[in-house]
Amino acid sequence: MTQRARALEATISVPRDAFTVEVELHVEPGEPLCIVGPNGAGKSTILGALAGTVHAHGSIRVGARDVITAPIEARRMGYVFQDYLLFPHLTVIENVAFGPRSRGVARDEARERASSWLQRFGVHDLAQRRPSELSGGQAQRVALARALAAEPDVLLLDEPLAALDVEVRDEVRSELRRHLREWGGIAVLVTHDAADVRSLAHDVMVLERGRVTQRGTLDGLRRHPATDYVRRLTGAQSE
Repeated sequence: MTQRARALEATISVPRDAFTVEVELHVEPGEPLCIVGPNGAGKSTILGALAGTVHAHGSIRVGARDVITAPIEARRMGYVFQDYLLFPHLTVIENVAFGPRSRGVARDEARERASSWLQRFGVHDLAQRRPSELSGGQAQRVALARALAAEPDVLLLDEPLAALDVEVRDEVRSELRRHLREWGGIAVLVTHDAADVRSLAHDVMVLERGRVTQRGTLDGLRRHPATDYVRRLTGAQSE
């Protein structure tokens, strides 16, 4: 296991058609940051900038490394997309082994590492299935295992529970909370669901039209909501 970065520090600027997304981030290992905001506020843009799929200006430091100009594969960031984006032509175990293999790990060792993560997430019995044969909850577990098997310095999760049926969402949310705590690395989560915030976040950042309008704990936001959006999200009473 590689040594985890001490912290994520980022100052990001991304021009968009209607506004520019401008944020400063500080995320410590074991203290997940949850980014919330209305649709179109720029939340996924931030994750893309961190991962390298969206061009950004500024600085992105992972420990001592500034990766703002680094290619995607050199950033060591695991990305779990809203719809998981598992490779349809690969089996579950091949999907999870893909990250280690892409970083030069030998095939047998990569499969062994993938098998270990699948066991940890309780889906080892699905190793030879294709993504089309998985339920939403199973696909979510496999996508998270794939991201973590690559031993990322930073884990990025974009609405990881949004595609799940209501019946399994609570169960998978509890699992995700447990695994994030056990992993203890740097995690940045985007969501619009207050239940995700309550369960998964150590720190909450509110983004509206590309700007941070409030940041703090969920309780702090509820006590002193800065905007109508925060008031609706937290269920705070209007004064």
